[in-house]
Amino acid sequence: MNTILFNIRAKAYTFCICLLLLSMVACKKSTTQLKPISKNKQIEHLYVTELQHTISALDSLLVSEKTIDKIKFYKQARHHFKTLEPILAFVDKSNYKSLNAPNILQVHEDVPTDIKVNNPFGFQVIEELLHEDKIDTLTIKNIATITISRLKLLKQNAYIKFKDYHLVWLLRNQIVRIATTGITGFDSPVLAASLQESILTYKTLLKLLALYKGNFTSEDLYQKIVSSIETSIKNLDHPFDTFDRYSFIKNNTDVQLKLLLELQKDWAISYPFEMALSNNMQSLFSKDAFNVYFFTDYKSDTTHIKEKEQLGKKLFNDKRLSKLNNMACASCHMKEKAFTDGLVTFNSKIKRNSPTLTYSAYQQSYFMDAKTGSLEGQIVGVANNHDEFNLPIDKMAIKITEIKEYKIVLDSLYKNDEYNFNIRHSIASYIRTLNTFDSKFDKNINNKENNLTASEKKGFNLFMGKAACATCHFAPVFNGTVPPDFVDTELEIIGVPETKNNKKLDDDLGRFYLFNTPERKGSFKTPTVRNIEKTAPYMHNGIYSTLDEVMDFYNKGGGAGLGFNVPHQTLPFDNLDLKEDEITAIIDFMNTLSDQ
Repeated sequence: MNTILFNIRAKAYTFCICLLLLSMVACKKSTTQLKPISKNKQIEHLYVTELQHTISALDSLLVSEKTIDKIKFYKQARHHFKTLEPILAFVDKSNYKSLNAPNILQVHEDVPTDIKVNNPFGFQVIEELLHEDKIDTLTIKNIATITISRLKLLKQNAYIKFKDYHLVWLLRNQIVRIATTGITGFDSPVLAASLQESILTYKTLLKLLALYKGNFTSEDLYQKIVSSIETSIKNLDHPFDTFDRYSFIKNNTDVQLKLLLELQKDWAISYPFEMALSNNMQSLFSKDAFNVYFFTDYKSDTTHIKEKEQLGKKLFNDKRLSKLNNMACASCHMKEKAFTDGLVTFNSKIKRNSPTLTYSAYQQSYFMDAKTGSLEGQIVGVANNHDEFNLPIDKMAIKITEIKEYKIVLDSLYKNDEYNFNIRHSIASYIRTLNTFDSKFDKNINNKENNLTASEKKGFNLFMGKAACATCHFAPVFNGTVPPDFVDTELEIIGVPETKNNKKLDDDLGRFYLFNTPERKGSFKTPTVRNIEKTAPYMHNGIYSTLDEVMDFYNKGGGAGLGFNVPHQTLPFDNLDLKEDEITAIIDFMNTLSDQ
């Protein structure tokens, strides 16, 4: 009997223990189910999902036989690619750039002993191939396959770990990307679908903001940002050629940048550092939009910066920097001519025109052939040039420090004896101040004035749209440094003639002379068009004396349009087909970019 009772009790005990364990497992499972998915995981899910949709559409393109079907699946793939653009462009700039690269050879000369010339791949290339008169099915298949492989690699390595400030950076970058490249047709060369694609990227921003709604202490601020983006989406639903880009930036982009400043305060954002775009930017066309020190290798050397700029200005205007005491920086870069000299070339021995130094701080390479990577390095080039200062930088440093007034100031400001560098740094620091953003155009788009003419506004809209000027001269600086990351300063091959008669191709091969890369023949850095009214003559060889001549050259399709053999020309169209009044309007706009 005792044995029977023992067994019954043992079974009852075991049963109770099982019930307890089951309840614990159930509770644990319930707790797991109720635990919210993190924002990072939700962003990662969105990212991976759009990657997979992009891959699937391209897979369908590969197996389609009819061109019309290939184009349909391309558009689907592009739709999903642009949807994930804000995230991809932020978390993996390099792969985003490769997947969205223009259909021109990619030349990498980072290591002179290992120069690489790669064929482009990605969406722009596929888009152009699908719309050629004769479809090259095999090439399309190869490019699509490479593109799919890269997308699969991104999916395989997907990992999102954002802090709150990362999300703000992402929002700011995409808002600026839309305004500077999205609405210009920069990456939609044939379909001109950039406005509709900008809508897709804005919709992604709305999804991201919804995930972060709990971060807002102000419901009103959240609704203001959402409402502004929804207004942008409505405004972007418009034909490409007649879209009012001026009003869009003024009433949408800049409004959103200001709202981001309010968001920063609401979220109590603290940034670890600043990238090219200022953490406190509130308008696109403003000096405060940029962190100028992002563009120099000497980011930490900012103590006593105002005094260093003043010293640099004195040195900039001092002819004693040259061997014969007959030439200063200001000899070729005169303030009244927007820091140019008004000459075709400074002397008969120099082959290239003196470019403006205004806004030159916002570049990643210097000289017309991009042979140096900093303003400090550019000064070395001028010093060493036999046809310019003709005084090697070390000897210049000795000469300058023998002047008592300079040595005292240099010792006071730099606290070291690296005079070679300190002299260059002070001059470069002064040049970095030549970015005022106070032109008639800047004042109007920033609501400080209201006197732009209808033709000037039309010119800006043409420059940023139909005329495709802004696909090389990127707003807001209107040079070749690509927003919103500003890590690349582009070179272009446009086929400039030897004379204004447009009869023969110029024999200056530009960047080619540095490494003898055939694909670089005739390539030059894209200059700013700010202050262009004051900086004639134009082109690297100074052949055109008027903007009408410049516009005529571009309207005819550059060198290739003039009949020259320019196999690697990078202009986006054979010709622009601009009407006379449109050319006049573009020139009117460019003349509003003169600093006051």
